Amino acid sequence: MAFFRPRVSREAEVRYHADQEISKSFPELLDKARQAEQTLRELRAAGADEIELLAAGRAFDKALTEALRAAEAGQRATFGVKAYDDRIARRKAKATPAGAMWTAEVERLRTLREDNRLWGIPRVPRPLPATA
Repeated sequence: MAFFRPRVSREAEVRYHADQEISKSFPELLDKARQAEQTLRELRAAGADEIELLAAGRAFDKALTEALRAAEAGQRATFGVKAYDDRIARRKAKATPAGAMWTAEVERLRTLREDNRLWGIPRVPRPLPATA
């Protein structure tokens, strides 16, 4: 006796294929984030002024955010099409070696981004508006 097994939604299939495409750019985006981090570290070591550090910190944050989005897309694509509609399938996929690897990478990138936002971007006072 065969049971009715519902297919995944069309929206889930579309999102799955979109995530696969986005995740292909992950290595390049991760390299870009590493280069931005290296630039920020070099500027700190050289004793650059706060304006340069602010620009480098923001560039690093932007690169990390792009890499994080690609990693999250890779994580969702690794979980499979069913995981878009079913939380149980998502939870089971997280327990696989590939799912655990992507989950760890996403958490690592989130931690790096939060650390950069808290301590890597210097606080520069806003200029006072000129009064006549």
